[in-house]
Amino acid sequence: MKVILLEDVKSLGKKGQLVDVSDGYARNFILAKKLGLEATSKNMNDLKLQKAHEDKLAAERLAEAKAFAEDLKKVEVTLSIKTGEGGKLFGSISSKEIAQAAKEQLNLDIDKKKLVLPNPIKAVGTTLVPIKLHPQVTGELKVVVREA
Repeated sequence: MKVILLEDVKSLGKKGQLVDVSDGYARNFILAKKLGLEATSKNMNDLKLQKAHEDKLAAERLAEAKAFAEDLKKVEVTLSIKTGEGGKLFGSISSKEIAQAAKEQLNLDIDKKKLVLPNPIKAVGTTLVPIKLHPQVTGELKVVVREA
């Protein structure tokens, strides 16, 4: 019996996949636990429409992320911090502080977890901080650190 999976089933397949299983397994496990549907022509058509809708939404999210990445190139965030001799900072600037400054100065909601900052900023100057907006899109935010 051909079955369309509604959820990931271990050792069988992923959600939305068409698999061929024995009639008893389909009736007693897959259909009984609502893990899949019988692959009728109506269900197959519904699956195609659902996949088309998901692809459209994914394309829209990708376009939004690309547009946001372009907008980020035009703006910068300025942070002031106390410094010692030679321009060394007392402390450092983390992704949390950058996200807060972006919210206050530019009114941008950027998740601090999306900021790709391997090490906190420990020097005065300009730094380009990558932001993971989408699995395929990475934007850059210009962060300017000044002496207080």
